[in-house]
Amino acid sequence: MKRLLPLPAVLAAAFLVLVPLVSSPASQDASKEELKLQLPKPMFIGTPRNIKTANLETVTGKPRGPFFVPKGTVLLSAKKPVLSSDTMPVIGDLAFVTDGEKAGEDGYFVELGPGKQWVQIDLGKTAVLSAILVWHYHSQARVYRDVVIQVSNDKDFLKDVTTVFNNDHDNSIGLGAGRDKEYIETNEGRLFDPRGVSGRYLRLYSGGNTSNDMNHYVEVEVYGIVP
Repeated sequence: MKRLLPLPAVLAAAFLVLVPLVSSPASQDASKEELKLQLPKPMFIGTPRNIKTANLETVTGKPRGPFFVPKGTVLLSAKKPVLSSDTMPVIGDLAFVTDGEKAGEDGYFVELGPGKQWVQIDLGKTAVLSAILVWHYHSQARVYRDVVIQVSNDKDFLKDVTTVFNNDHDNSIGLGAGRDKEYIETNEGRLFDPRGVSGRYLRLYSGGNTSNDMNHYVEVEVYGIVP
């Protein structure tokens, strides 16, 4: 007669059989690796209240999970030149957008005028993009309106333009209505997946925020691979 294992032993044996079948994202694709990010310290804690907007994503309060990119991905935007629709920022300098400083205190962000504004980063060469990380302003919980991110090889963005993200749900800035959700700014920044689109120039739009009509950028990081 076969000796029956006690129930805990049976469950343990079943677990040992099943575990090898469950793989992590990294093991599913050996050509990718986790993108390692350096985040600034948080400036506020807890779930923000009293932010009224019609297109806000569900707030979970959970930290962002790991993000995997093709091996060989590097930071492309560091110290790269920045242009803007506002040639005379109210506060700060356009160089702040790619200077590597992500702190939320005063003196680390550039403030552009009210309404529709954009900043544009020149990567210097056409690259295959793996991730875009944006900090508008994170010393206070805010939602920035009409966030649109586009990529092109045309510096004037008149042709061959790819839209990576668009939460302008009512087409306020005239680039077409977007289906993406608005989100609350935090020290994690917002990570956008460009899904391997190629381009040399990035243009990032916004149209004010839930605290005032101005537009701000602390830092933009663009990751990818130059062929």
